[in-house]
Amino acid sequence: MKKMDSLSAISGDLAELDGQIKDFFRALSNGFQKLEKIKDTNRQSRQLDELTDKMRECKGLIKDFDREVKEMERRNTPQTNRLLNEKKQSMVKELNYFVSLKKQYASKLEDKLAELFEGPHGGGIIGDEAEEDVLLASSMTNEQLMDTGNRMMDETDQAIERSKKVVQDTVNVGADTAASLKAQTEQMGRIVNDLDTIHFSTKKASKLVKELGRQIATDRCIVSLLSIIVFGVIAIIIVKVDTTLIPIIFVAFSSLSVI
Repeated sequence: MKKMDSLSAISGDLAELDGQIKDFFRALSNGFQKLEKIKDTNRQSRQLDELTDKMRECKGLIKDFDREVKEMERRNTPQTNRLLNEKKQSMVKELNYFVSLKKQYASKLEDKLAELFEGPHGGGIIGDEAEEDVLLASSMTNEQLMDTGNRMMDETDQAIERSKKVVQDTVNVGADTAASLKAQTEQMGRIVNDLDTIHFSTKKASKLVKELGRQIATDRCIVSLLSIIVFGVIAIIIVKVDTTLIPIIFVAFSSLSVI
C-alpha cells in the first residue's frame, strides 16, 4: 500500500498502470494454479493460450509504464527515478517468471501429445520376414549368394545416397524457413512496437483533450462572473447618480442572467 501511495504522489497514470499490472499478475497466478488441476490435454491447451494472451497484454502495460517513466525522468529527482526503475525491473522479473512457467507447461503438453500419437512396436512381422530370408538363402548356391549380396549392397548404397539427398534438402528448406521466419518475426516486432506507440500517444491525446475541455468550461464561468460583477458595479454607480434608471438596470440584469 505504501508503494501505491508513493506512485500516486509521483503520477496518477503510473499508479493506475501499476494497479492494472498487479491485476494481471493475480490473474496469471490463479490461471497457472487452475492449469495444474486440469488433466484433459485439450483444456490444458486452451488454458495455456488464454494465459499467453494475458501475458501479452501485461507486457504491453509494462511498456506503457516504461514510457511514462522515461517521459518524467527529467522532472524527477534521482531517488524517484531509481524507485521507478526498480519498480519496472520487478514487474519485468515477475512477468519472466510466468513466461518460464508457460514454457514448462508447453513442454509437458508436447510430451503428452507425443505419447498419445506414439504407436506400439511389435517384432512378429520382422521375425517372419527374417525367417523367410534364411530359408531362401539356404537354397541358393555360393554364386547366387554373392550376386544377391552385391545387389543388396548396391541397393543399400543407393538408398543411403537418396537419404543423404533428402536430409540435405530438408536442411536447406529448414535454413530458408528459419531465415524467413526470423525476418517475419522482426517485422512483426517492429509493427507491434509501432502499434504500442500509437496506442500510447492516443491515450495521452485523449487525456489532454479532456483537460482542455475542463479548462475552457472553467474560463467561461469566470468570464460570466466577472461580467456580472462589472455590471453590478456600474449599476450601483448609476443608481447613486440617478435613481430614475433603476428599471432600465433591472431589465439589463434580467437579460444578462438569461444569457
